[in-house]
Parts: sequence; structure tokens; C-alpha cells
Amino acid sequence: MTVRFFHTSDWHLGQFFYNHSRDYEHEQFLNWLLEQIQQKQPHALLIAGDIFDVINPASKAQKQLYQFLADAHDRAPHMQTLMIAGNHDSGYRIEQVEPLLEKYQAKAVGVVHKNTQGQLDLDRLLVPIYNEQKNIVAWCLTLPFLRAAEITGINEQTTNSQNAIAYIHQQLIAEANARKQPDQALILMSHAHMQGGETSDSERPIIIGHEEALSTVLFDDVIDYVALGHLHKPQKVGHSHIRYSGSPIPLSFSEINYKHQVLEVSIDPHQEDESRFQIESLVIPRSVQLHRIKGTIAEVLTQLSALASGEIDNIDQREYVEIEYHTDTPPAPNLRQQFEEALAPNRYRLVRISRRYLNTESNDQQQTTIHLDPPTPEKLFQNLWEKQGYGQDEKVMTDFLSLVNEAQKSLEDDASV
Repeated sequence: MTVRFFHTSDWHLGQFFYNHSRDYEHEQFLNWLLEQIQQKQPHALLIAGDIFDVINPASKAQKQLYQFLADAHDRAPHMQTLMIAGNHDSGYRIEQVEPLLEKYQAKAVGVVHKNTQGQLDLDRLLVPIYNEQKNIVAWCLTLPFLRAAEITGINEQTTNSQNAIAYIHQQLIAEANARKQPDQALILMSHAHMQGGETSDSERPIIIGHEEALSTVLFDDVIDYVALGHLHKPQKVGHSHIRYSGSPIPLSFSEINYKHQVLEVSIDPHQEDESRFQIESLVIPRSVQLHRIKGTIAEVLTQLSALASGEIDNIDQREYVEIEYHTDTPPAPNLRQQFEEALAPNRYRLVRISRRYLNTESNDQQQTTIHLDPPTPEKLFQNLWEKQGYGQDEKVMTDFLSLVNEAQKSLEDDASV
């Protein structure tokens, strides 16, 4: 039996982009996705983590998600929506509303639980996917972001993060393989950084202990498709059936050229090799444009003046502009004003300016960037570490990020009380 599903991830509902709300852009994406669901009628929608941008999302961001689930259920009553927590999410929070989710054929897996015998609770992680006739057409192996504090110490095979991750994958895949019938597919959904994946600068590091990226060796050959979340660029990892769907909107200027998409996947377990699945990219229309302008001050002013004109009344719909100007002299005090005046009025939002100094004596280029967004904990620590006269030390940074993850886990525990 063929299973048809959508694969998406990294929505980051509630994100602020240089202090500007992305609510409008997310609303446009969700409306577009509802149209695809109504038209295609998939058996399942898989959301592979980072549903929200922060662990304590604003009520408006939560309303966006739950209103979407209600609307999606209206358009495709048989469709299941399966979600996992990413490193930006509170796993406990997204699981707390389970009775509400059940009304809309939705399920959220936020954390790895133990059962009453103190063993890994595989039942919560293995979710059947049904077709219109209520027959099981696939099993979804749901693996949320695996935090060290939640997965170590389950038994003697989970004494550290590395062997705990391997153990969880082995146990879950073995149980899924034992349950599946020949006409059923196995789909693994995970939020992780896989080795060989291409990153962007908007992704928060998710180092677990000393393990920066996971190997695709974790995925057994019995898995028909791996639906990944965390990396925002749509990409395959090693094999055509192991994929990141990517984020639905550009979450930084480094993602300006990404082809944002939702993947439509069909799997027929009776077929051989790669012929058993079909993957189609559903390209998401970009509702708000981003522009990167580079050059000397004169060149930047010329490029800004050449951008399209015409007012956009709603500020949330205005286009974003980032400027990198090149100079070998200190800038004029009113340079930002010059840039603003070169832009067509009431159409753009100038959110970031960086400066690249041109050293004419050595022909080397040095860049100073003005960041308008708050610094991350790891950036603050790195700056303080280097100011004390210490060089870059990857092990120290890894240990610090582990502490950050533990602190974030503690915040999530407090939020779940």
C-alpha cells in the first residue's frame, strides 16, 4: 500500500528578524500549505522540529500553530499531523496539549520517556500512519531533539550521549521492523545535525556532549525515508532518501538564495530500491523579499536607488535590506540617513549595516560588522574568552555549549511545572 505524506520542518513560529515580527510571512506560508493539503490530501504531515523559535513562545505563535491544525483537519479530516520537538522547542510544552491535538488528528513527541518498567518507552515513539480506509500504511519513528540529560542513564547501554543515541536508534528501528508488515513503509523523523549537512548562520548549534554531528550509519537499510529537521537548507545527506526539507522562509540573509519547499513523498514498499518512492518539491512562494547590497558607498547608493519603488502600507510586508559597504576612511555620521533616503519611501526595512575597511597599503580587506540583533550566549563567551588572551579552543567551546544546553533543559523543566 502506498503512503503519501508531506515533510516540512523549522517553522520557527514567533521569530523576530532584527526586531521585526515574521507573523505575516508565517501566515502566508501556512495559508499556502493549507491549499496544498486540500489539493493533495496526504495521509500525513510530518513537522521535523523547531516548530517555534523559542522554548516559551508568545501566545500569538501558539495560536498560529493550533489554528493551522484546526484548519488542516477541516480540509483533510483523515490526515495525521506528526510533530517532534527541535532544539528551539520545549518538548514538555508541546506534549502538554495532547488532548487538544487528538481532536485534530495530531500528535507531538517532545521528549524520550521511560515506561513503567524503567525502560525506553518505544510505544510513544512509534506512530502508525493510516490511509483513508483506516489501514496502517506506514510506521513513523519519531525522534525529537535528543538532549543528553534525557537520554543518558536509562540503562548500562546509555552511559554517555554517543552510546545512548546509538542505543535509542537501534532499539527503535528493531521494534519498528518487528511490527511492520510487508506492505507497510518505515519513516524515521529526526531533529539532528547530520555529518555532511550544509549549515546556515541562523541555526543554533546543537552539540550534544562532544558530538557535533551524527552519522547516517545510525539509519538502518530497512528505513524507507528519513525526514530531517534542523538544517535550513533543503538537501540530501548521503542518500536520496535521507533529506532535510529546509525552512519555509529565509531565517537569515545567508538563506536568501534557498529554494524553500515542502517535500511531497510517496512510498510503495512493494517496489525495489529507489523506485519505491517518489519525491516532489513543492516550492513555497516568498511573501517578503530580502536584498543584500554590497560595494563602495557610491555603489551602494546607486544600487539602493535602483530598487523597485511603490509604497507598501503594511510594515510587516515591507522588504528587508542588508548593506555591506566598502571604505578606507571613517564613514560620515549621517551615512545611515543617506542609505535610508536612497531607498524608495515606505517600501523597505533597512535592518543591517556592515562595514568592510579596505587597507590600501597591504591590499588586505578587513571587515567590521554592525550587528543589530542581540548576541548569543556562545558569542558572548567566545568574546570574553579571547579578551582574556586565550586562543580559540574547540573543546572549551564544546563544553560551554553543553552547559548552555543543560541550562536550556532546566528552563524547560521549570516551564513544564
